[in-house]
Amino acid sequence: MFKFCYYIRMNKQSKTSAKLDFVGQHEDEKLLFIFRRHMVAMRKGFYLLLIPLIITSLPILIWSSTIEDVKLFFLPLAGFAVGLVMFFYHLMLWYFTIYIVTDQRIRQITRRGFFGKDVVELRLSKIHNISYNIPGLSGEIFKYGTVIIRTFAGDLVIHNVDHPEEVYNKLQDAVSRAVGSKSDYEEDVE
Repeated sequence: MFKFCYYIRMNKQSKTSAKLDFVGQHEDEKLLFIFRRHMVAMRKGFYLLLIPLIITSLPILIWSSTIEDVKLFFLPLAGFAVGLVMFFYHLMLWYFTIYIVTDQRIRQITRRGFFGKDVVELRLSKIHNISYNIPGLSGEIFKYGTVIIRTFAGDLVIHNVDHPEEVYNKLQDAVSRAVGSKSDYEEDVE
């Protein structure tokens, strides 16, 4: 489903142009892989779904023997509806935040609200170091962690990455290929 949503704009291209895998891809660029954050990053959305439901259910649970007004029974449904709206907002933010790795760069696309979007690009040849961290037992069980990409300009820290060891290994391979195939011009500039 993700690929369908992301490729939908690419299918509107003319038949004469080159087949691109994502919006903003350079013609000489090859897509290596796409990854996103783990579902554990959605825990705030799950909390925001349950908390309004629990809070609005308390009056009925406390005064259930004395309540004669049927309208009060709709209060938990209203709480669930509010929680559902907040949950889908966080689901949308999680779903549309992706990391695209090509043979030349890493592109981070982060949603900010319903209409905002941040895009950060990092050339693979500029990466100095990559590391990852798995935060204890929960990270081991649910297979999530943090990937840290260091450059001379600063760090790109990606929290709650799904299968951080696999992402780390793929990024290491991509960076070593990019550094190994650096053009003479890029070596002279540095």
